[in-house]
Amino acid sequence: MTPPPFDPELAPVVEMLRALRPPLASLDDIPGRRELNAAEHRTVEELAAAYPAHKVAEEHAGDVPLLVMTPESSAGVLYYVHGGGTIVGSHLGADVPNLLAWAGELDLTIVSPGYRLAPEHPYPAPVEDCYAGLVWTAERFAGPLVLGGISAGGGLAAATALLARDRGGPSLAGQLLLCPMLDDRNDTASAVDLDGRGLWDRTANNVGWTAYLGGLDEVPAYAAAARAADLSGLPPAFLDVGTAETFRDEVVAYASRLWQAGGEAELHVWPGGFHGFDSLAPEARLSRAARAARLTWLRRLLGQ
Repeated sequence: MTPPPFDPELAPVVEMLRALRPPLASLDDIPGRRELNAAEHRTVEELAAAYPAHKVAEEHAGDVPLLVMTPESSAGVLYYVHGGGTIVGSHLGADVPNLLAWAGELDLTIVSPGYRLAPEHPYPAPVEDCYAGLVWTAERFAGPLVLGGISAGGGLAAATALLARDRGGPSLAGQLLLCPMLDDRNDTASAVDLDGRGLWDRTANNVGWTAYLGGLDEVPAYAAAARAADLSGLPPAFLDVGTAETFRDEVVAYASRLWQAGGEAELHVWPGGFHGFDSLAPEARLSRAARAARLTWLRRLLGQ
């Protein structure tokens, strides 16, 4: 089959980024990718200086570090899980400026967990870290609590929402799942057809899932949310994904299953979008439309 084309504004960007950071081919590539990502990490002091409108601190939920960014007047909390395939990234990494660029204007307190990374810490360590941070957040902040994340962070957020439902809390106002990594089976048409294209292809996805699952014989829903037999009783969801990325079909399928379970979900499938396009090419027209859509959903959810 012929895969969908990249958006004309995004095509040169994805090729440039692919040349700078070729997709992962094996577990042996992880240390080198971590070295590249480390250059994007900031200290708490640097973030405080860069974002004076927020009180910036690092707190801890047990052993889990949490970046906490509080505006002068908070309208609620966005608990946001960073991406990185479960193998790279940090709560002090590149997601922070991207996140504040679109979420900061809503006067939300932002809490982001520094969950342990695979393969050194496979399932259930990362998702349990995310859940521990969510409980900590709910105990300390008033107002609506939205759980969100991007890529692997979106997948961890979806799994954490399942844990919150099944463990009796915390109560969530919504879940914001941005190009989420949901299905370890890696066998959808978009995964197969787009292998070798974009920034996170089927091969790289297999590296991430192999590291995260650590050789599990059976994969539970709390590891890969697409495995959940029951998606009822979950908070309203926003999901988005590009047409030209690996996760397209699993995200569409997850949204459909939320509807079939009687849930509320808003789905956006952006034509020609590659994985993480709105963060990596923020000035493109498609990127601006994607940010506007999630802001509109958040405002409606929070009654702003």
